[in-house]
Amino acid sequence: MQSYNIPRVGMGYDVHQLVEGRDLWLGGIKIEHSKGLLGHSDADVLIHAICDALLGAANLRDIGYHFPDTSDKTLNMDSKIILKKTMQLLADKGYVLGNIDATVCAEHPKLNPHIPAMKTCLAHVIGCDEDQISIKATTTEKLGFTGREEGISAYAVALIAKR
Repeated sequence: MQSYNIPRVGMGYDVHQLVEGRDLWLGGIKIEHSKGLLGHSDADVLIHAICDALLGAANLRDIGYHFPDTSDKTLNMDSKIILKKTMQLLADKGYVLGNIDATVCAEHPKLNPHIPAMKTCLAHVIGCDEDQISIKATTTEKLGFTGREEGISAYAVALIAKR
């Protein structure tokens, strides 16, 4: 079978419950809020969705396969480390990033003021230009678990290609 250098796309999704007594980490930055996300790691839904999109594009399974929530090694892990290791998995397979497009769904806090800092942080961790990362924020108009402020979700699409 002939091999072509065809760009590959992957899609990621993550959701975590909002609880008191946890810091809120999104896009690698700490955001002041009365609640944080519950999870085995720091529960950064944006980074987790991005990692799943990248891993899916490279046909490398998912974040839970590489960073299981049953492992002591990943307990309270900074998701930036997960993203850095995900990028190494892609590099080991010969892929480079084209771009990432992500959306975070949350009623509160308002995220638009934090998007530039998230982009800067993620670009630094990934080793890419900020222009390769698009982050958008939306609400669910008070509908569902997000609307009731029970949790935050994130969606991401990533485009990769062989070097």
